[in-house]
Parts: sequence; structure tokens; C-alpha cells
Amino acid sequence: MKVLVMGLCLSLSCGAASEALAFDPQAGVSKESGPFDLFKFGFFSYKEGRKSDAVEAYRYAAEKGHTGSRWALANMYADGDGVPENDLEAFKMYSEIAQAGVEPGSEDTGYFANALIALASYYRRGIPNSPVKIDLTQARQLYFQAASAFGIPEAQFQLGRMMLTGEGGSVSVHQAKKWLNRARNNGHAGAMGLFGNILFQEGDTARGLAFMTAALEHCQPKDCGWLQSTQEEAFSVASEEDRRKGVELAHNIRFNSGE
Repeated sequence: MKVLVMGLCLSLSCGAASEALAFDPQAGVSKESGPFDLFKFGFFSYKEGRKSDAVEAYRYAAEKGHTGSRWALANMYADGDGVPENDLEAFKMYSEIAQAGVEPGSEDTGYFANALIALASYYRRGIPNSPVKIDLTQARQLYFQAASAFGIPEAQFQLGRMMLTGEGGSVSVHQAKKWLNRARNNGHAGAMGLFGNILFQEGDTARGLAFMTAALEHCQPKDCGWLQSTQEEAFSVASEEDRRKGVELAHNIRFNSGE
């Protein structure tokens, strides 16, 4: 997903791992175990709440080239989950995944595509007090790669938003609608609501209201607030007839149906 920076700091000298391994001897897993066994140990440790064990196992597996472990560790740094939050460290790890690339049909495809999206997000907002500055052109290119090559709904949604406002390139309402339409057909409620708002602004009032209303029934928490505001604003200026028709049409919109 972008220009890559430095290698991962996976050694114990980085200060995030303890001197003694916390691995359960009964599990038959140690730092000499294969990368997939370490990954599995890390995964189950995380699910059981033993996040320090998970970090340690993921580090050893990542050192041995396991992409999923590197991705999991990057997520933990990005969220401050089990380790101190460190966006720059997460950025480096996502970058290594992107730099390594992925073979067609590889089991690492999902990790690669999601690393691209994470990098795009970092370029979109930058990382304060770091070499990672806002680069909207790079962000837009990364979203395009994840949206077009891998069909990731979130990437399609974010790409559509950037095209709609001209972030990182020219404004193209036509292209924005295309990507938002793909994202909504792939089950992205935010894309459905924004697509509906474009239709509303273009004069397709009832149909636009229908998509905005249907989106509210399926939105993720991060999108529900702005979706509700957008829908309420549209309803406030629509005619009573268009409101009724919009609500009626909303009942017939099947989410993620490819309609």
C-alpha cells in the first residue's frame, strides 16, 4: 500500500518482550517452533486475554516471515492493545507487508489488502511527530489498489469519498458513484447512505431517501452518526410525498443484495 519504511523491530532488544519465554511448556511451543505454530499460540493466547504471550509469539513468528503474525502485531500497536500505542511502529509493520507483496491466490491476500487500507488511512491523516506526513495522493492510490484488485468494500467506500471531494486528485462524481455503488452492493452501509445522498442531491429524491433510510438500519457505529444527520437533513427539505415514497422504497432494499 505504499512506500515502505525500515524493517520491523522484532528483536527482544526492542523492549517489548520479556527475557524469559512465557510459553506454556505443555503446549509444546517455544521460540524455535515453526511460524504457524507460533501464530496459533499467539492467536489463542490473545483470545484468552494473555496479550503479552500473544505479542511474544507473534514477534517470533513475524521474525520467521509469517505475514499474519506481523499483521496481528501491527494491529495491536495501532490500537494500543496489549502494547503501548505506537502508530509509527504499526506503520512500519504494515509497510513491510505491503512491500513483500502477495502472490495470486495466496492465503496472505487478506492481510496484504488490509495492510494497504491501514497505510492509506495513515497517509490520509499523517502521524504527528514522525516522518509520516499527510499524502492524499498516496492514500487515494492505495485505496484504489485495495478497491480494484481485491474488492474490499471499505476501500471502495473511502475511494468514493475521496473522489467525491477531490482529495488526492480530481473531483469525479461519476467515478465516486461507481465505487460507492460497488461498496454498497458489497454490504457497506456507509457507502449506501452516501450513494443515496448523491442521488438525492441530483434530484432523484425518493430513491435517495430510500437508500439513506435503509443504510441506517445496517450502519456500523462509526458511521451511524453522520448517516443519521445526513438522512434527517434530507428528510427535512423533501416533500411529504417523497418522504412517504422513500420510506416505502427503503423497505424493499435488500442490504448486500447486489441490487
